[in-house]
Amino acid sequence: MPVNLKGTHLVSIADLNREALEHILQTAIDLKSQLKGGVGHARLPGKVLAMIFEKPSTRTRISFETGILQLGGHGLYLSSRDLQLGRGESIADTARVLSRYVNGVMARVFKHQTIVDLAAHGSVPVINGLCDEEHPCQALGDLLTVQEHKGKVEGLHMAYVGDGNNVAHSLMLAGALVGMHVTVAHPPGYAPMQKYVDQARALGKETGARIHVTEDPAEGVRGADVIYTDVWTSMGQEGEEEARGKVFAPFQINQRLVSRANEDAIVMHCLPAHRGEEITDEVMDGPQSVVFDQAENRLHVQKSIMALLMAQ
Repeated sequence: MPVNLKGTHLVSIADLNREALEHILQTAIDLKSQLKGGVGHARLPGKVLAMIFEKPSTRTRISFETGILQLGGHGLYLSSRDLQLGRGESIADTARVLSRYVNGVMARVFKHQTIVDLAAHGSVPVINGLCDEEHPCQALGDLLTVQEHKGKVEGLHMAYVGDGNNVAHSLMLAGALVGMHVTVAHPPGYAPMQKYVDQARALGKETGARIHVTEDPAEGVRGADVIYTDVWTSMGQEGEEEARGKVFAPFQINQRLVSRANEDAIVMHCLPAHRGEEITDEVMDGPQSVVFDQAENRLHVQKSIMALLMAQ
């Protein structure tokens, strides 16, 4: 029987079990197929999604706004200038007020606790559009992309190379849930948070997924079916850019590193890309890159999340 996610939150990948995650992916596949086939799917007629942006984003805003429109609803963009989140008004009160006006909240914020508090005090579904610790929508879209290009996710090996950041955390959790092995190769001092490594390893015990962390990029990509990277300096870390550039240089995804993975490995990047830094043009524009399929799939998986969580 399909999982009933109506009225639930997506704060973390760990909020899902394997059945729920696979239900989100299958719904995304169905919605994508319907869209490509010209079949309408206005599952959320008249529903309003509040979209809170403490941090601006091309993909997150456009994919959520387009997605809710295609589902028959409306997206309300709220920047930091429109709200005084946690400053002039408490997060708890903001959550309570928004819950009286809208049918769902997507928030792209700095602090993970902000998402936690919105979900704790709101009475409508809250979707984590990104925070400093996790990026669950990205990881779900990534699994959809791997599924499309590899025909499966279970038993594959994904090598994430770069900063052990929010994307790395969500990929470890998502991989562990579906039985996909995940290696995070990072420079010294930039490891993923240990609590997420431990959490992913605990989930992996149930699915057979191995979670490995290393400081050697060559070791990390050995035998990989998927190579994944992200920017070296995220929004809010601009003051560290020069120092990070030196430390991360050996972790660039270039053709030499890609050649150490499986011959048919695909290359992924969650974008925006700093070409010539974390990834070369040769790789990003090359035959193994699925970067833009990956970007498109944010739309489809987020529509699935909204359709299931904000169901009539």
